[in-house]
Amino acid sequence: MTEPAAQIALAFLVGAASALFPVINVELYLVGVGALGGGVPAAMAVAAGVGQTAGKIAYYYIGRGALNVPWLKRRARTPQRWTARVERWRAKAEGRPWWTVGLVAVSSFASIPPFMVVAVLAGTLRMPLAWFVLVTFVTRTARFAILVYAPGLAMWAL
Repeated sequence: MTEPAAQIALAFLVGAASALFPVINVELYLVGVGALGGGVPAAMAVAAGVGQTAGKIAYYYIGRGALNVPWLKRRARTPQRWTARVERWRAKAEGRPWWTVGLVAVSSFASIPPFMVVAVLAGTLRMPLAWFVLVTFVTRTARFAILVYAPGLAMWAL
């Protein structure tokens, strides 16, 4: 594998792993790559976006009840402080598909509310998988592009 191809593959793997295991931080990885000036930034942002999207589909399927993986289910449980908020979001989203799309987009891009929780909620609310994948891919990739280019832009501004 050539070096750029290996770097793109690694961005995909870090993105997918961080989607499943929140202790792995794809954002930190991409900022580091951007700061070191390595890789192909746009391709790495897209690869990380694809990896994150693929990983979050597991949480989506937990919400649908179609996936029964005990360690993922434990990860998907909302902390006590989020339980009431999740119920409010669920109540607002019921019967409002565009509100659900907006919530997924904001959460995917800003991680507020936590995207892992919103991915489960999207599955619970039966958001169409194609919409979930499209919105997640576009917003995560935009987030990652900003992060991978940020160090270079900061150095340019100085």
